[in-house]
Amino acid sequence: MNESEFNALAEATLERIQDGLENSGAELDYELGAGGVLEVEFEDGSKMIINRHAIAQEIWVAARSGGFHFRRDGERWLDTRDGEELFAKLSRLVSEQAGSPVALQ
Repeated sequence: MNESEFNALAEATLERIQDGLENSGAELDYELGAGGVLEVEFEDGSKMIINRHAIAQEIWVAARSGGFHFRRDGERWLDTRDGEELFAKLSRLVSEQAGSPVALQ
């Protein structure tokens, strides 16, 4: 995949995550900034950063529980360590950090 394809795909994924957060009902604030950085702030003041990394062609997540890298595999973004799908892992990570169940689709 070339750089422009990656950027378009990553941007669409970040927007999908933002939409999921908006519809989650969880107590959190979020902002998708320029350059493809989605910052999520939780009620307890903790933060999660989700961003695209063009050089590696990955989506990176920095959460309270650690850092995660996701690479495109066909139609899905998969964790480079354990193969878990991006939205499944984000649902778990956001739920843990928010202290209530959050399902991102």
